[in-house]
Amino acid sequence: MFNARLSLRENEVMAAVFSLSQGKERFLVSPYEILSVLPERAGFDEEKLERILKALELDGYFELILSERKGEKTYVVHMREEGLAFRRQDVRRRRDLAVRLLLAGVCGLLSAAVGLLLKILIS
Repeated sequence: MFNARLSLRENEVMAAVFSLSQGKERFLVSPYEILSVLPERAGFDEEKLERILKALELDGYFELILSERKGEKTYVVHMREEGLAFRRQDVRRRRDLAVRLLLAGVCGLLSAAVGLLLKILIS
């Protein structure tokens, strides 16, 4: 998933949080659960994750409350409208991209056909 308004790292974290929510509006999640879902190549650590989570919270994707569960750092996440629409925005973006590619292909074929027709008429 990719949202044009977010950076690559923010998109990865938001996709991880969205997948961990499993469609729920409110849920508990530890930083280690989020880190386990994120790709290892991205090089996330707890500090970077917290910074990105705070940025996503400021952007209105969810509310984040720090808590403890059995002595472990835990986040209470309340998804907002923007966060719940994250998957839908990705589907819309992919559909728009497919339409643009199809339109570019049709225009290219039409241009080639007109060029061949003009070549035949002029010769």
